[in-house]
Amino acid sequence: MHQNRRKILTNSFQAAARWGRRPYGAELLLFFGVLLLKLYAFDLFIAVPNMKMNVYDVTIAIGTLALCSFWTLLLPLRGRLITLIAMNTLFSAILYADLIYYRYFEDLISVPVLLQAGQVEALGGSIATLLEAKDFVLLADIPLLLGCACVLAWKRRAAQTVAMPAATNAEAALFPLIKRSSWRTKARRLLLSLALLMMGLMLTFGGIHDAKRTWAKGLFESNWWNLSLYNVTGALGFHGYDLYRYAALHWLNAEAVSAETTSKVLAWTKESGQSRAKQEQDLSFGAYKGSNVILVQAEAFQNFMIGKSFNGQEITPNVNKLVKSSAYFSSFFHQTAQGRTSDADFVSNCSLQPLASGSVFIQYAGNEFQCLPQTLHNNGYYTSVFHAYEGSFWNRNTMYANMKYDAFVSKKQYELDEPIGWSLGDKSFFRQSLDRIAEQPQPFHSFLITLSSHHPYQIPAADQKLSLGELEGTMMGDYLQAIHYVDEALGELVERLQKEGLWEHTIFAMYGDHDNSISDWSLFEAFLGKPLKELEREQIVKQVPFLVHLPDDRYAGTYASPSGQLDVAPTLLHLLGISSSELAMIGTPLITDSMSQPQQQNQQNRKLVVLRNGAFTNGDVYYIPSADGIAEHGKCWNVAEQSPGELAPCLSLRAAAQTELSMSDLLVIHNLIPELYAESMVRAGSIQMVAQK
Repeated sequence: MHQNRRKILTNSFQAAARWGRRPYGAELLLFFGVLLLKLYAFDLFIAVPNMKMNVYDVTIAIGTLALCSFWTLLLPLRGRLITLIAMNTLFSAILYADLIYYRYFEDLISVPVLLQAGQVEALGGSIATLLEAKDFVLLADIPLLLGCACVLAWKRRAAQTVAMPAATNAEAALFPLIKRSSWRTKARRLLLSLALLMMGLMLTFGGIHDAKRTWAKGLFESNWWNLSLYNVTGALGFHGYDLYRYAALHWLNAEAVSAETTSKVLAWTKESGQSRAKQEQDLSFGAYKGSNVILVQAEAFQNFMIGKSFNGQEITPNVNKLVKSSAYFSSFFHQTAQGRTSDADFVSNCSLQPLASGSVFIQYAGNEFQCLPQTLHNNGYYTSVFHAYEGSFWNRNTMYANMKYDAFVSKKQYELDEPIGWSLGDKSFFRQSLDRIAEQPQPFHSFLITLSSHHPYQIPAADQKLSLGELEGTMMGDYLQAIHYVDEALGELVERLQKEGLWEHTIFAMYGDHDNSISDWSLFEAFLGKPLKELEREQIVKQVPFLVHLPDDRYAGTYASPSGQLDVAPTLLHLLGISSSELAMIGTPLITDSMSQPQQQNQQNRKLVVLRNGAFTNGDVYYIPSADGIAEHGKCWNVAEQSPGELAPCLSLRAAAQTELSMSDLLVIHNLIPELYAESMVRAGSIQMVAQK
């Protein structure tokens, strides 16, 4: 008996000694330390200006990690270790994906973007160019930790298969102590878990609350850029908030639009339509009624290419020639966001702003819109869209059916006789597309989306016609070769349209979809032969060409007033004499008799061009928002002097810019267009009844 008691006491003291030598929760501290280092590395790698990780960010990061892991203290040691390893692996993968995504889109991955995950595989070539050796710091520990997790799981299974021997007298005597010890351990785990939870809540929400009251006031109500949120919430906190934001909008219906808000949106949309209705009194309205329409969306084709030469070689000789006989808008802005090519498609054809996060094509393809192809279809046009890539990419099959195209010609309907980059070379793409276009009933509207100048600009050596000297082999050099090839393809398309007699009966328009994703400004300066100011860089990134050639070369000239992709559809409808006054569109017609004097437009003709990130310009000032989302932290540039000036002129325009973004979002997200359309139909019916009486 005494020996058993002595053995029990000895075993108890030995167990206590072993426990004392192992600090409780050391594995959790290691989890915190490793992920804090990774978060710091992530912040260094993305290197967002004015967002260097500081004490506030570290505090938020610790709080976020506490909220994610407090509950693991309730698990037994082995389960806790496996869980922490799994969480570390998941968070590391998220940071790695964010890093790669940021290098291409200059933003963080959001829930809507994850719905576009099927496109990641198609981006393979581009992603490969975005990888850097240092990035694997974020994943370096994963193989070792996964190995440890497998060993722990195997040991657990092995232990469960061993038969438990019958309890000895000594163990029976120890049972009350074991039971009491287990209860105390559980109580301690619970208390520590609650303490960690409280710490996480205080550090995270306390810090964010202070930021919302001071330097980040209003950010969560009117954010246009995910990086602004990242600056407040941190990387992991951003994804938590983004999940809540998406759930509130799509699942919880917490942000359902009120009747009062709906009324304001519809009134604002009608006001926009009324301004277009006034322009229908202009002589240009319907001047080209019944003409065919060919609209080209050129991949990554930027405005700074137009009219430029390098080493005595014109980069875009065919487009330069076309500019001379077309209405060319030299201050034309792409208005895309995360949706990139699909955003350009949506904005230009539907004249609504894109989403701040994700793509309308993915998230709201089932909603009702009043886009260019549907409107032309309803007015007797045969409508078609051509793109030599997978029909499911960007959810085009669904979206184009909703936009009421009569035909969508995708990759499977082309002969891949000129493979370049992602798919078919643009020369063959235009040639095969025009074979089909020539057989279409007239009038027709055909929308062609190019692909050869897609990042990372891999043009075969045989098609590289430029001698680039110092830019040879650089990303900029590859881009110039790609644009020069696309220019040749456009030249061949125009020449064939002229030979086949379509040119004289067709409105031909072309615009670039978005920027070229090149971030090394020394390459731009080497090409342009001069250092670039901040505003010049901003304009280079945001401006793409837009030109409209009319059958009689009328309105040819360069128009310097600012405009954007929102204006494409209203401009074409105006020329065709199809009213857009009752349509849910934001843009305005750009070609009117009142604008027939190139380079001499007065202040009254200037419009406010609003970009998705909150930047805007009216031609006199250009507002660049701050990454923290605070209006007073932005910059107001004097466009003529290319220098920053007083904020007041920009702040007076900011409310109108934000209203445009919010109203467009409400129209799209809450599918308000059917309500507007139904009301218009009722009003039209009432007018008709009065006329009959």
